[in-house]
Amino acid sequence: MSIYKRILLALDLSDESDQLASKTAEMARASDAELNLIHVVEPLSFAYGGDVPMDLTTIQEQLDDHARTKLDQYAEKIGYPVNRKIIVTGHTETEIHRAAEELNTDLVIVGSHGRHGLALLLGSTANGVLHGANCDVLAIRVKEEE
Repeated sequence: MSIYKRILLALDLSDESDQLASKTAEMARASDAELNLIHVVEPLSFAYGGDVPMDLTTIQEQLDDHARTKLDQYAEKIGYPVNRKIIVTGHTETEIHRAAEELNTDLVIVGSHGRHGLALLLGSTANGVLHGANCDVLAIRVKEEE
């Protein structure tokens, strides 16, 4: 009997995402779980504080399209059926929590670099997801590609 029936894998689409995808596919396969992928695109207005005196709509759409293409590539090479591929724009932790709730997720998987010990972890996305989730959260240590 499987502990986890629905897994949500949060990907930042970096080179290290391959490590997460591979380990997540193994876990999903072992428990015959439904697998969903999510990538959150932070709005450009977050990066610039909303004070940019120009329309960033076209650039934001290009970021969304690029993310969609990359997420499709991960879904293809993951080697396990992906139920849903979610691209959303917003605050990363909030959107991961929202998707996990909507999908009735048992386990959220995120990556963690852990490069500088506890100080880095306390400010990380993994920590933010952990503290607001209503399900289990697994942070997988990823190593930088050399």
